[in-house]
Amino acid sequence: MALDEARMLTQYEAPEKDLYELGEMPPLGHVPSQMYAWAIRRERHGEPDKSFQVEVVETPKIDAHEVLVLVMAAGVNYNGVWAGLGVPISPFDSHGADYHIAGSDASGIVWKVGSKVKNWNVGDEVVIHCNQDDGDDEECNGGDPMYSPTQRIWGYETPDGSFAQFTRVQAQQLLMRPTHLTWEESACYTLTLATAYRMLFGHAPHDIKPGQHVLVWGASGGLGSYAIQLAKAAGAHAIGVISDEDKRDFVMSLGAKGVINRNDFSCWGQLPTVNTPEYAAWFGEARRFGKAIWDITGKGNNVDMVFEHPGEATFPVSSFVCKKGGMIVICAGTSGFNCTFDVRYIWMHQKRIQGSHFAHLKQAASANRLMCEGLINPCMSEVFSWNEIPQAHIKMLRNQHKPGNMSVLVQSPKAGLKTLEDVLNAGPMT
Repeated sequence: MALDEARMLTQYEAPEKDLYELGEMPPLGHVPSQMYAWAIRRERHGEPDKSFQVEVVETPKIDAHEVLVLVMAAGVNYNGVWAGLGVPISPFDSHGADYHIAGSDASGIVWKVGSKVKNWNVGDEVVIHCNQDDGDDEECNGGDPMYSPTQRIWGYETPDGSFAQFTRVQAQQLLMRPTHLTWEESACYTLTLATAYRMLFGHAPHDIKPGQHVLVWGASGGLGSYAIQLAKAAGAHAIGVISDEDKRDFVMSLGAKGVINRNDFSCWGQLPTVNTPEYAAWFGEARRFGKAIWDITGKGNNVDMVFEHPGEATFPVSSFVCKKGGMIVICAGTSGFNCTFDVRYIWMHQKRIQGSHFAHLKQAASANRLMCEGLINPCMSEVFSWNEIPQAHIKMLRNQHKPGNMSVLVQSPKAGLKTLEDVLNAGPMT
């Protein structure tokens, strides 16, 4: 039986105002004309402590198929870093608005619904998945919505993300919140969990199967921690790659079959020119890394799938250690975008290189059900206050964050709260 059940709406009184302080609750369903938000503007692109600034902005207006959500907590993802820096693209090149509110994960309460929204009501507790589309093309109606020409990521390619008191989303973005989790635990997982789910199960026939092996880069991070848990849930074997020995026990506790520390090897970065002494040195180290995989899988057993997201630093090795007929699936390039590889090992061994980008609603909902049933741990590592949102992104930019996923409080006044009643009893932030 699911751990989560619908709750009765909490009744309370509050004044109607045009602007509320952080943690101050408006009357249920009352939409103030203004709100606080961490805004990015094109002219101040740079590191998050420069590009993110608190502003009072207009509360978004919704159309017939949209929903306004009061944000209780939000997740920290690398696209917030990218939005602040303005690379690999500036979010303003996507949406053209005057300012950008980052944040592509949130938990909160439905505060207003559009006239054509039928499945959600004011007061519903939700998490938000970050894929948007216009819903009216062939891919959205019988194909894969992630291939739609209108596909976009809320909070990165749209101007109205989760680092604000209210956020505007399409109704199809809403998912049931796991109410056994706190607001901040609920807010930290949807983007990375759904991304990992599509990478592992969304690219048939190379969906991971029982008994197969998957090499997971960044195994202690947000994506990696879910990839390991999902692989285990499917009966597959995850091999985690870490860069800090202190993270070994954490990765093993998630269910990894084995762990490799990449600092024990020196085959990282762009591929040297083939048939040079530098290539020979790289090849020797890459083979040694492959031997470390065999020490876990058994001699001669290369991995069926490589779960890639560092990109430039690791891709040459990923394309080498994947088995014949296997797949390297990649969703990011956190170490750089110029991926190189020895193509002989791709065509001769008939390997597949597959790009992957978030997930469509069915995949996000399937992943969310696993969380609601308690089969996946959100692996929340740190909780930051509203005022610490830039610092949380600085930690991510510099790879100084703890293993797992980071969350920030928005309307929830302190960590550990699970319900609207908890928030009301706790009172506004001090």
